[in-house]
Amino acid sequence: MTPFLFYKKIIATVLITIIGILLMAMAVSPQPVTVTFMVIASEAKKLEFLVDEFEAKNPGIKINLVYGPRTTNSVEDLYTGAFLLGDSPYDIVYADMIWASKFAAAGWLKDLSTWVSDQELEAFMPATVAAGQVENGFYWMPFVSGLGMLYYRTDLLKTAGLNPPETFEELVRQSQILQEKGLVDWGYIWQGFQYEGLITVFLEVLKGYGGFWIDADGQQIGLDRPSAINAAAFLRSLIEQEISPTDIANYVEFDTLRIFAGGKAAFLRNWPFAWQELNKPNSALKGKVAIKTMVHAPGQESGSSIGGWGFSMAKDTQHPDAAWRVIEFFSSEAAQRQFILVSGYVPVRRSLFTDPEILEKYPHYPEFLQIANQAVLRPPIRQYAQVSDILQRYLSAAITGQLSPEAAMKQAAGETQRTLGWR
Repeated sequence: MTPFLFYKKIIATVLITIIGILLMAMAVSPQPVTVTFMVIASEAKKLEFLVDEFEAKNPGIKINLVYGPRTTNSVEDLYTGAFLLGDSPYDIVYADMIWASKFAAAGWLKDLSTWVSDQELEAFMPATVAAGQVENGFYWMPFVSGLGMLYYRTDLLKTAGLNPPETFEELVRQSQILQEKGLVDWGYIWQGFQYEGLITVFLEVLKGYGGFWIDADGQQIGLDRPSAINAAAFLRSLIEQEISPTDIANYVEFDTLRIFAGGKAAFLRNWPFAWQELNKPNSALKGKVAIKTMVHAPGQESGSSIGGWGFSMAKDTQHPDAAWRVIEFFSSEAAQRQFILVSGYVPVRRSLFTDPEILEKYPHYPEFLQIANQAVLRPPIRQYAQVSDILQRYLSAAITGQLSPEAAMKQAAGETQRTLGWR
C-alpha cells in the first residue's frame, strides 16, 4: 500500500469516528424544548431581559416570545382563535386576569394546583390569587397588577387651602372651588367610554356606596339596589354639574392622562402607569401630584379596581413541566423584583411593596399597598364577557342620559340575571 493510500485510509477512519461520536452525542443530548407564549408588543420588549436570564439558567428550555398586536382585545382574540381552531402553538397564555375565568370555562387551560400550593400562594396579594381561582381550580399565576387610584394636584389644593378629598361630596365641592377660582377647566377626569375601563371606574364608585356587582357564591346581583343606582347617578351628576366634560363618555386612559398632564383638571382617576408619566423629567407636573385611595360615601370604604397580568398554562401543551418552569421563574420574587425595578409596575407579592431596593427607587410604593388593600375584584365567572358587555351598555346609557340611572341599573340587573340563569 502506498503512503498516500495509507494516510487516506487513516483520515477516513478518523472522520468516520468523529461522525459517529457526534451522532451519539446528538442521541444522548436532546434538543431544547421550546415554550411559546404571546405578549402585547410594547410589553414583550420589557420581558426580554427576563427571557434571556431564564434561558441562561435553563439551557434545556427555549422561550419563543411572540410579539402580539398593540391592544389587549386583539391579543385575546388571537389566543381565542388559536384555541378554537385547535392545535394551538401556545404552551402558555400571558393573560389579563379577567381572561382566566373565560379561558378556564372553555376548557383551554390546565389547573395549576398540581404545581403550586395554597401555602406558596399566601405570598401574593389575596385579590390577585382570587382572580385565578375558578370553581375548584387555580388557572392564573399573578405577575404584575394594576390599581385604580385617585391622582390630585397638591399645588392647587395647597393654594386653595384644601386637604385631599375623602368623600364624593368633598370631591365635588373641591372641584367646584378650583374651577370657580379659574385654576382648572375641569374638576375630575375619569374613563367614561363604553369599554372594560368603564366597568373598573363604576366598581370603585359602587364599592364607595357600599354595593356590589355580582356575588357568585350567593348567586346575587346587586345592580338594582340603591347603592348601584346611586353610583350610576353620581357619575351622571359629574357631567350635569360640569365637574367632568360632556365628552367624558369618549375618554379612555390616555385621553384622561393627557388632559390632567396638561394642567386642565384637578383630579384624575387612572392606573399606576400614570405616575411614571406625570413624574418624567420633562413633565410640567413633576412633583406637583400625589395619589390616594378613591373617595367614598360617609361611613363606607374606598374601592380600587384591580387589574393585572399573569401566566396560565394551555391545556394542550406538549411540554407541561417546561411550561411550569417558565411560569415558576416569572412568578418568583427575584424575577418580579427585577421587573418592577425596571418597569415601575405594581407588585403582586406582598413583600415587594416594602422591599428596600424597590423603595429606594420608588418611595411611593407604601401608598400603593394601602390602595391595594382596598382592591375590588371583578367576578371570576365563566360568563364574565357577557355580563361585562351588559353592564358597559347600560352604564353608558346612564351617563349619557339615554336612560335614567334607576332604569339603566334595573334593566342591567334583569339582563344579567337572565344571562347567568339565577332565580
